[in-house]
Amino acid sequence: MTQMNPHYTLTYHDPLRTSMKHLASGQEVITDAPLDNNGLGQAFSPTDLVSAALASCVMTILGIKAREMGLTIGSITAAATKTMASNPRRIDCIDVQLEINIPEATEKQRELLERTTRACPVARSLHGDVTKNVSFNWNYSQTSTSE
Repeated sequence: MTQMNPHYTLTYHDPLRTSMKHLASGQEVITDAPLDNNGLGQAFSPTDLVSAALASCVMTILGIKAREMGLTIGSITAAATKTMASNPRRIDCIDVQLEINIPEATEKQRELLERTTRACPVARSLHGDVTKNVSFNWNYSQTSTSE
């Protein structure tokens, strides 16, 4: 058996809960099975994390590209919704709605930023049967700064 260097460790806790530890940072996350699958529903479910990971990845890729373009991000927020399918139980669709404030971005730059998000590794890793809808709401107002 080969020696592996794990990035995270996980522990099962009854009833239907796991705790995960990111070894490099020490950060911890818990998951619960959802209410509709015999769980407590008191934390993210594993499929919630997949959906949130897609939104987070899209935001990160957008941020990287904006930085490369010399743009200043006022804010980026997202709302994610997942729809489950049955037989077999799986994620059927993930909807991500982005609210983006990068005031100096031109229309051409916004188009490039949107296209760049398609390179998100999470989106590329999800099975082709999972519908991924990402919408972009551009807020053109200047961000206020207090002095």
